[in-house]
Amino acid sequence: MPKSKVRKKSAYTPPPSTLQPGAARAVAPSPRWYAPVMVGLMLLGLLWIVVYYVAGDEIPFMVDLSAWNFAIGFGAMVAGLVMSMRWR
Repeated sequence: MPKSKVRKKSAYTPPPSTLQPGAARAVAPSPRWYAPVMVGLMLLGLLWIVVYYVAGDEIPFMVDLSAWNFAIGFGAMVAGLVMSMRWR
């Protein structure tokens, strides 16, 4: 019985890219003001909720906001948390 012909496989050539091989795209570090703003937002949100619990009924604009005080406090803390995920 005759043997089948062996086919040569062509060498793999990667697709052309704009980056040089082995070079990763460098990510720039965050600006100097980023970390203080991030921590400040988290602390501001915490402070807002604590003040609302302790003296919320004595502060006129907090009485008007009622349950929205929680949204403001937690919103500031979540904004700081989201910033912490983008911090380099």
